Amino acid sequence: MNRLGRKSVISGTAWVAATIVLWPSAGSAAADERCFDRETQPYTSVVDGHLHFRPFGGEAVPFKETVGYLKKSGVRHASVFGIGQKLPVDSSCTYYLDCPGTSVLPSLKNDVVNAENVVEFKPKDVDLALSMTFPDLADPKSVPDGMRMLDKEFPGMFQWMGEVNLIKQAILPNRHEPADIGDIRGWAPFMKRLRERGMPLTIHSDLGNNQRPTQYLHLMREVLKRYPDNKIVWAHMGLSKELTTMAPDRHIQIMKQLLDKYPNLTLDLSWRVLEDVYFSKPGVREKYADFFDAYPERAIPGTDFVASRDKNYEVYKKELEVTSRINKALGDKAFRNIALGQNYFDLLGIKETAPPICKA
Repeated sequence: MNRLGRKSVISGTAWVAATIVLWPSAGSAAADERCFDRETQPYTSVVDGHLHFRPFGGEAVPFKETVGYLKKSGVRHASVFGIGQKLPVDSSCTYYLDCPGTSVLPSLKNDVVNAENVVEFKPKDVDLALSMTFPDLADPKSVPDGMRMLDKEFPGMFQWMGEVNLIKQAILPNRHEPADIGDIRGWAPFMKRLRERGMPLTIHSDLGNNQRPTQYLHLMREVLKRYPDNKIVWAHMGLSKELTTMAPDRHIQIMKQLLDKYPNLTLDLSWRVLEDVYFSKPGVREKYADFFDAYPERAIPGTDFVASRDKNYEVYKKELEVTSRINKALGDKAFRNIALGQNYFDLLGIKETAPPICKA
């Protein structure tokens, strides 16, 4: 099939029922007989590998309501991220950018709330991967104790760690302390535990900014060099609102070099900034599609939706659609692995198989 210019007969989220019909249980005979028809089925991803069930501050969308967003939009698997950095309880803010100077500090609270919600509501029809988001990467000695506490209270429930911040420029005004090379060396104890458990680690690490596009690249290089056997997921491919003018060719080349050198690195395609600032530019979408087609097993999708109470299903639906637009340009193998979730399943060791793409 020609991947460019592909049009879906069914768009948005009106296709949920059709999607469920076309996705038999893993291991069933029907799984080998049915396929995903890209000409009639939607391009929106059926996994959300980067979803924040908790906000930075203020009231959250109720857990059951957020799960309902997934069901309505056809998302069948999602990671349950909290927000590792909380605004103070006496703050009126729900978003850190609205409160420069207010501390946004690491906390276990959101991870506990998420775990309690999973226990209480036991969602059906949507598979959720609970994630530890509390770690302060600039204080690595505190991480093993936090892991032990969560494991004691919720044995066997946590499957992921992250999103955690190595360097996030947007919260520097909120007293965020980036990790340095010495801190990264100190990660060894908890990284060992993650390896033993096969848990992915999603790291937010900005590449740089418009003035110095690769200012912080050395930090991620150090992580990958020191912990090559850990499953590392690089959130947003290192891009951000602070880095909007980087030449796509240069960005892609850096990504290729790291993927070639570190087989356990996975790219996270979440956050609409990627679509709005990079993928949607004339001639750029094709470059990134060619890149993902060349590395079809090395990326997972996500919305980066943050479930604060000022949002609703329409906001989630739009975030899913926007972050999924790159899927339309992908070849069949990359589409199956990314949009239909095979890379996500493999990353978590989920015994499920994405359907094959129907042949023309």
